[in-house]
Amino acid sequence: MIPLLAAIAFIASPLTAQEEAPAPPSITVEGGWSDTQISERLSDILAALGRDTVTVEVEAGVVTLSGEVAEEALGREAADIAARLEGVVAVRNDIAASAEITEQLDPAIARFRTRIEQALGRLPLILLAATVFALVTGLGLLLSRLRIWNRLAPNSFIAGIYRQGVRVAFGIAGLVVSLDVVGATALLGTILGAAGLVGLAIGFAVRDTVENFVASVMLSLRQPFKPNDLVEIEGDTGRVIRLTSRATILLSLDGNHIRIPNAVVFKSRIINYTRNPERRFSFDIGIDPEADLEATRRLAQDRLVGLSFVLPSPEPIVWIENITEAGAILRVSGWIDQNTTGFPTARGDAIRLVKDAIEAAGVSIPDTTYRIRLEGSGFMPVAKEDDQDKKIPDVAPRPEPIAATSHPSEENALIALVQAERAEGDDLLSRDAPLE
Repeated sequence: MIPLLAAIAFIASPLTAQEEAPAPPSITVEGGWSDTQISERLSDILAALGRDTVTVEVEAGVVTLSGEVAEEALGREAADIAARLEGVVAVRNDIAASAEITEQLDPAIARFRTRIEQALGRLPLILLAATVFALVTGLGLLLSRLRIWNRLAPNSFIAGIYRQGVRVAFGIAGLVVSLDVVGATALLGTILGAAGLVGLAIGFAVRDTVENFVASVMLSLRQPFKPNDLVEIEGDTGRVIRLTSRATILLSLDGNHIRIPNAVVFKSRIINYTRNPERRFSFDIGIDPEADLEATRRLAQDRLVGLSFVLPSPEPIVWIENITEAGAILRVSGWIDQNTTGFPTARGDAIRLVKDAIEAAGVSIPDTTYRIRLEGSGFMPVAKEDDQDKKIPDVAPRPEPIAATSHPSEENALIALVQAERAEGDDLLSRDAPLE
């Protein structure tokens, strides 16, 4: 790489010097400006430059150049020299480029040979620059393999980023020092500019990938969840299997894998149900508005207190949420320990037992079924005598409510599955990392 950059620098440096050089002064002809003197002087100059094929004619200060040259640039160069002679009024350039391919290639081959000779002359310097580059980059590789990066980083993913950063930094330093050795530091600006443009184009092309990568770094540094946590992200609920460099993988309550891009996870609202083992359930139940609302509220609350799976602290509470056409609405809420009790089954048992307690106290629960009667349709149901003679059957006695039982947490059944999944791949989550 270094010899190639040095060769480019050698090729580009003469051209740069030629472009930045100031305009040459005019060539003065001593003893006057006669046409003959101008013609002889210009012919001598072109002959010294190897332009023997160019013919010079001067009349009244007007120089006419004719003949053939290998390249058009050589003809323009001869015209420029003629224009700088004193006494020249105008220059007519009739020089044509030669049609012979061999003559056209001769100047290019000559320049190439010159560059090769220059490179060979400075070959020891180029080898020294290559040696310096190899030493600096080798030092960077050795430093990147030290175990100190594992102690500084919260996980192996961040440690790999540290190592890669060290290698890139030493590689750039080696390149700068090597170019300075061969005297081609001006080429570094061109290389960095081109690299910046290429990096910008690649960044736009893989914007989503870069965004997920940056989000992975941020999530691994400040973790909003741990492995096996029960979380809800963008409406998807499941236990966390692992955090990769691109996505967060969940195991849903149905046993399915959910893969969410880290950029979405980083910007989304995350509900972590595992962080606090105590969780509140709540539900609404309607009662007859004619009933004693306060007594019914206390009855429902006392029934919650008597349930074995409901925690005494925070205390269960029941309040009147609203009054509607169908009746009064009670909001019932209580707390459970998610590590020992399943949330759905606990809420279902609470609904059943509170309803049975309210009905056992003689308080009716309004029926929300609506009946529609069509008037003016010309059809009226007629009661039959047999129907009138029928007696309403006796209502069967209500069975005794089944006592509340503590059900194990359904979500805990996924822990073994998550542990098996985590054993199959790497993870960016660490139990020692700080949590948000």
